[in-house]
Amino acid sequence: MRLAAVLLAAASVVVAAGAAKAQVPVKIGVLNDQSGLYADLGGQGSVWAAKKAVEDFGAAAKGLKVDVIFADHQNKADVGTSIARQWYDVDGVDVILDVPNSGVALAVSGVTKEKNKVFINSGAATSDLTGKACTPNTVHWTYDTWALANGTGKAIVKTGGDTWFFLTADYAFGHALERDTSKVVAENGGKVVGSVKVPLNNADFSSFLLQAQSSKAKVIGLANAGGDTINSIKQSAEYGIVEGGQKLAGLLIFLTDVHSLGLKTAQGLTLTEAWYWDQTDANRKFADAFAAANGGKRPTMVQAGVYAGTLHYLKAVEALKSAKDGAAVVAKMKEIPTDDPLFGKGEVRVDGRTIHPMYLYEVKKPSESKGPWDYYTLKATIPANEAFRPLSESDCPLVKKG
Repeated sequence: MRLAAVLLAAASVVVAAGAAKAQVPVKIGVLNDQSGLYADLGGQGSVWAAKKAVEDFGAAAKGLKVDVIFADHQNKADVGTSIARQWYDVDGVDVILDVPNSGVALAVSGVTKEKNKVFINSGAATSDLTGKACTPNTVHWTYDTWALANGTGKAIVKTGGDTWFFLTADYAFGHALERDTSKVVAENGGKVVGSVKVPLNNADFSSFLLQAQSSKAKVIGLANAGGDTINSIKQSAEYGIVEGGQKLAGLLIFLTDVHSLGLKTAQGLTLTEAWYWDQTDANRKFADAFAAANGGKRPTMVQAGVYAGTLHYLKAVEALKSAKDGAAVVAKMKEIPTDDPLFGKGEVRVDGRTIHPMYLYEVKKPSESKGPWDYYTLKATIPANEAFRPLSESDCPLVKKG
């Protein structure tokens, strides 16, 4: 009996050792702005979202040993590129997530393809990531400039805002957003009367706002984001731009921007989002857990996208039982339909674009809000098959033309 017990125990040790050996190592790197104008919309909240996805997926029980690390790219393409190379070459990172700032994201996408790893973008907006700059290694999850232009831009033109002047962040994101929105304005019978390029992380918008004001355009399109959007809206109030009859179009407004501005300043803004915390029970559950861990804040669509993108990535790695061949993992992500609590059912297309509905919201008046973070009224749902650039218009090299 005693011998049998010893043999059984030894066998158990062997099985346990085998199971431990069978675990697939996965290293996730969240690369974003941890300290600057995009820190609120991503930052540590995106790191939490990635870790939460690992936990909810039950990675350990499914044979995956997952580590999550993070770094600050400081909104500099050279810094982001250097971190990506270090992570891929030395630190064993398999996938990079988030990366707000389109200039950094385009650079990281290039390095990711070179190293055959995976990049799942949630924070950057340029539609070029699934257009001319698409690769077999990059997935663009949450939103992009085409979707923003066809949501907010089209809605404003159709309600009479037919002349536009752009205040444009002077880097890849702003240029793409102005380009995509200008196309929508023209296609819907409107006209762009001018634009001005504004340095990133700008404190003083006065000269740019005066140019926009003197243009007499009905709509001033804010092709910027984060702290720059907040500053331009606040300073426009000092010049009485809205009171003078012009309309501000925040082409990329985040929940954290509205929170910073306050409803008194932000009320009436039309905006397009991929996700809002108070829209469904599943969203509210996620937001409650996020708030408990993040000082009462509610998550942005970027942070929700990091969560959903991480879940889908882990499904693909589990199916392949490996994270090592990045192109193979992304191919599996395209093969498996997307399905998660926050974005629902969808797909990752051949160009790397994740397809899901987008939503047109209006910011509530202070009297309409029921409490902190209750900021949006849903005006329209843009169906998944209309929300993003059709493949027939794509210049992505992965898309075969008929």
